Amino acid sequence: MKDLIIRKLAIEDAPAICEISVEGLGYNCDLNLVQRKIQNLNIQREAVFVCELDGKVIGYIHVERYDTLYFETMANILALSVKKEFQKLGVGKALLLEAENWAKENGIKMMRLNSGINRTNAHGFYEHLGYVSEKDQKRFMKNLF
Repeated sequence: MKDLIIRKLAIEDAPAICEISVEGLGYNCDLNLVQRKIQNLNIQREAVFVCELDGKVIGYIHVERYDTLYFETMANILALSVKKEFQKLGVGKALLLEAENWAKENGIKMMRLNSGINRTNAHGFYEHLGYVSEKDQKRFMKNLF
């Protein structure tokens, strides 16, 4: 799609981020929380890009610098989601390439991401773009309050 615009996230994008997160990722979304998170982004270690079509945000990607003691620095995709009606039109690919460019500009040579076991369409998308699944894992969480 030639009229796509990829740009950095703005505070005004918060309602669209919520909508896309609920629809595409299945997460509950609190608009005030998203607004606070946008205002507090650490641009030294993370970036969020949105894809716009005709002035409307239709997808986004959140990428961060990922450091461990046992690997070189990687770029970690925290979220990638595109509104359902715009999937399979190159939006996700454009966003992923933008995140990869961000990584390269920051001297990062490797990308990583996690994708839920049931998101088989997403797995095919990532594999098509050269990503390789290296292991299956479970995610554990614990509420502290």
